[in-house]
Amino acid sequence: MILRKYVELQNLAHSFIKEKEGVTAIEYALVGVAIAAIVAAVFGSDTTTGLGLALSNAMANIVSNVQP
Repeated sequence: MILRKYVELQNLAHSFIKEKEGVTAIEYALVGVAIAAIVAAVFGSDTTTGLGLALSNAMANIVSNVQP
């Protein structure tokens, strides 16, 4: 019985190693997380410095020029 379970586990491990679709999905997930972290760092909710301040000022300028 133990030998049978060992063989089943070994076969499962070999099929998992040969399967490439799971690896691709993991790679895409890692790239997605990296991109999300970069976007969060650049477009964070902090509007007192950097790009957040520039965007906040630009939107305020647009709003003030559009209002009658």
